[in-house]
Parts: sequence; structure tokens; C-alpha cells
Amino acid sequence: MLDAARSFVREQVIPREEEIEETDAIPEAVRQTAREMGLFGYALPEEYGGLGLSLSEEVRLMFELGYASPAFRSMFGTSNGIAGQVIVNAGTEEQKAHWLPRLAAGEVIGAFALTEAEAGSDPSTLTTTATRDGDGHYVIDGAKRFITNAPEADVFMVFARTGGPGSRGISTFMVGKDAPGLRIGPTDAKMGQRGAHTAEVFFDGVRVPSTAMVGPEGTGFRTAMASLAHGRLSIAAVCVGFAQRILDETVAYARERVQGGHKIGEYQLVQGLIADSQTELYAGRAMVLEAARAYDAGEDTKLGPSCAKYFCSEMLGRVADRAVQVFGGMGYMRGVAVERFYRDARVFRIYEGTSQIQQLVIARRLLG
Repeated sequence: MLDAARSFVREQVIPREEEIEETDAIPEAVRQTAREMGLFGYALPEEYGGLGLSLSEEVRLMFELGYASPAFRSMFGTSNGIAGQVIVNAGTEEQKAHWLPRLAAGEVIGAFALTEAEAGSDPSTLTTTATRDGDGHYVIDGAKRFITNAPEADVFMVFARTGGPGSRGISTFMVGKDAPGLRIGPTDAKMGQRGAHTAEVFFDGVRVPSTAMVGPEGTGFRTAMASLAHGRLSIAAVCVGFAQRILDETVAYARERVQGGHKIGEYQLVQGLIADSQTELYAGRAMVLEAARAYDAGEDTKLGPSCAKYFCSEMLGRVADRAVQVFGGMGYMRGVAVERFYRDARVFRIYEGTSQIQQLVIARRLLG
């Protein structure tokens, strides 16, 4: 599978990256090939049509898929990760049987609706509400922000307050895109990652049956954190794959670019930039593999993912910055790949838990 993914990325995705950048869309041919390869369900259980990869297998796949434009991985990453894992970890048998095979086949797209305008890094303060309406229904009111795949999503994992303040008052609901009162805002204009869409999602009296609740009432925050821990390790692996791509572009340029009668790779200060990137990339790859092994073994499902996400996202930013430095003026020009990579890399230090939140998770885990 790794060989197939590597070939797919290099032969079909990378040649179309400029097209993705210009059109802000993933070509349908690329999307269809991803469906046929099972990429929409690599992390979903085999009994529901997925590939059932362990996290150790998943991160190795992410090393390959992360080599391409991040928008490519984002196309199916949420359905496998933070949205799909909500159903895998907390869904009923009926919910799993209804949604997981369709997610795995790429027939429907999932979204993870947690973040709000005033509840991002601390989602326990979210204000979206789900109020009981009789015995068999809830009514959802509120708004979510920066929701990945919102413009294309068919089902939203919505986190809403059903009880008092704090994390114990939050529950999870599955809401279909056609639910009356659900509205998607305009697609966000972002710094980078064109082709991966985010938008606001508004809930105005959205009435859902109690069977739409995922897990027992009041367990939504715990469900969200479990999905995010899995997602953080996957994101760390994507950062490793993307950093490898950026470093490969940097080395290739340094081998060919001539200044002062010499290829710039012959200059020791340029060599130093390349060596720093390779060293950090090596460390990031090893960290991800060990964190995934410990996660699969049940030894550590929180500390390792946060350490890996924190280090690898920051590492990617430094690798991208050094690439622009090696390219010099050309690295600042639109149309040059490393300029796009620099913009695409920046958000990895923000979503699925900022670097500062990872610091808090790590420190509290040790001190607690």
C-alpha cells in the first residue's frame, strides 16, 4: 500500500498541485483514485469497509501522503480522523453501520464541529446549546468557526452544551447537512492550503432526534479529546512527510543553483541550513514512530501524540523557513513551490491544538 501511495502522490497529485492552487479544488480524477485506493477509510474498521490500519501503519502512510500538497490529505483526513473517530470510539452499532461504510467509500464527507469564535483552544467554554424538546428530540442553536470540509460535508459531529458549565456539560450530535436550520457560511479565504476548505457553520433551531446523540449525554468533551489525540499523531506524521518534500526540493535546488561561480550547495552556510533540516526531520520521524507504537500498545495515548504534534509542526515551520532562505529571492516569488509550501506549513502549528496547548498538555501530564 505504501508503494501504491508513493506512486499515486508522485505521478498524479504533485503534477497537479499548481492546478489545485489556482482552482482551489481537488481534481475529481484525483478524488476518485483516492476512493478506489481506500484512502477515505484507511483508519476506519475493516468490518465497516475501512482498511483498519493501526496507528503505527497509519503514520507510515501519512509520511507518503504528506509529501503532496496538504489539501490532498485534508480531502479524506477528517473523515478518517477527528470526525470518523467520533463514531468509531463512541457511536452505537446502528450509527456505525449507517455512517462508517459510507465514509470509508468516500460517498459522504464528515466534519468535526467543535471550534467556536470564543472557544478555540479551550473548547470546554463552548456556547452552542442543545436543548431537550420533548422526550425524543434536541434543538441545537449556535455557531462554529474554521470547520474543515464544512462546504462539502454531508454529516457534522457537533459538540453542544446539554448541561451546566464546563466540560461535563457537553454532548455530541450527528447532524446531516440538510437539517432545517443548518447553514454554511462562505468558504474562508486562507493564507495557504488552497483546495482544503473551511467555513463557519450556523445552527438556528436545528431539531434532531435523540438517536443523533453520539455516546451518553455529557461525554462529548471526552469524545472530542480522544479523537484529537489520534488526530494529533496523524498530523505529526503529515508534517514529517511534508518536511521531507520541502527538504528534497531544497537539496535539489542547492545542487543546481549557481552563484559566484559555484553551486550554492558547495557553500558551508547553505550546507548548515540543509543539515539542520535533515537532523530535525530525522528526529521527528523517529518520534512519530515511537509515539504510534506506544499508542497502539495502550501505553500512552496522550503525552506522545502531543509531544509529536508539537515538535513536528514546529519542525516543519523551521524546515520551510530554511527552504525559502536557501532559495533566496526566488523563494519569495509566487509560482515557486517553496513559497507555497511556506504558506501551507504555517497552519499546522495552530489546528488540532496550537503549540501552546500542546505545551500545556505535556506539562500537566507530567506534573499531574
